[in-house]
Amino acid sequence: MIEEQALDYRSDTFTKPTPAMRAAMAAAEVGDDVFDEDPSIHRLQQYVARLLGKEAALFFPSGSMSNQVAVRVHCSPGDEFLCEAGCHIFNYEQGAFAQLSGVVAHTIEGNYGVLEPEQLHGKIRGGNDHLVNTRLVTLENTHNRGAGRIQPYETVEAICSWAHQHGLATHLDGARLFNAAVATGIDVGDWAAHFDTVSVCFSKGLGAPVGSALAGSRVAIAAARRHRKCFGGGMRQAGVLAAAAQYALENHVDRLAEDHRHAQALANQIAQVDGLSLQPAEIDTNMVIFAVDERLGTAAEFAESLAARGLKMLALGPTTIRAVTHLDLPNDGATRAGEILREVAEAKLGSAATS
Repeated sequence: MIEEQALDYRSDTFTKPTPAMRAAMAAAEVGDDVFDEDPSIHRLQQYVARLLGKEAALFFPSGSMSNQVAVRVHCSPGDEFLCEAGCHIFNYEQGAFAQLSGVVAHTIEGNYGVLEPEQLHGKIRGGNDHLVNTRLVTLENTHNRGAGRIQPYETVEAICSWAHQHGLATHLDGARLFNAAVATGIDVGDWAAHFDTVSVCFSKGLGAPVGSALAGSRVAIAAARRHRKCFGGGMRQAGVLAAAAQYALENHVDRLAEDHRHAQALANQIAQVDGLSLQPAEIDTNMVIFAVDERLGTAAEFAESLAARGLKMLALGPTTIRAVTHLDLPNDGATRAGEILREVAEAKLGSAATS
């Protein structure tokens, strides 16, 4: 039973291992994975490869590293990849594709993270000494900055088909791919089928403390293992972490639907608060982004006032705030959060009216 506590909606990465997950970690059989001898990691990698319909998979300490290794697998220095302008690979990984691999990103603005196939047409460069060579297309599903927006399956299929027809590789940043699968009923393997490589995270909605995996062909994953070592991702007795990820995959996937219902309930509360507006209005999965009217101050100021009342949310920019639902939030979280949001907004509006 979850005790009365601060409501932390900043991210689904704030989840902590459940008692059963901790027990699985304590019981994990381990070995030295740099020597490829950790049985718990072997089991996880084989399980992920089967889930995603790929020949092989590789365990990583983070989703950023698995994404960057995928870029390195598909591109060489002086190459470029096409991506949506708000994607995680471009915005939240320190431009590591440039720092570590000498690769350029060509960004294209989507609709809350969703690209249309025709937006990529004419974007391929190369065949001239003056130009970079376009080698890769990356998509993100669900889309973080798009408020958990799901890339429509038909759009994914069309973009990847176009890319392969033009000799481009495809990579999916599927940090929250299981959210997309649960929300749509489309199996993760079907989503993954259109991509040469796919990364998934275990430390977000699935609730594991650490970890990501990259899946693809045996050739791609062999190259990824070498690049992972170069990036500092080789781990020793990391089977305790793999056991947590394994437990999450076996026990926490279907319950993501609860997070989606929670997010919708929270969005319904936010929609009733004067001075707040959902962006976008539709909730696809476990994220809600809303704009703060200037009468309520900046997003950071509003978030600070919420935190003082025991409600934590993340200011994304001057006017927007993000809330993410997850398994460590109580069942009445949306109701309690709505009460705090209304109280803080009303207090600020009242103060603004009398100033």
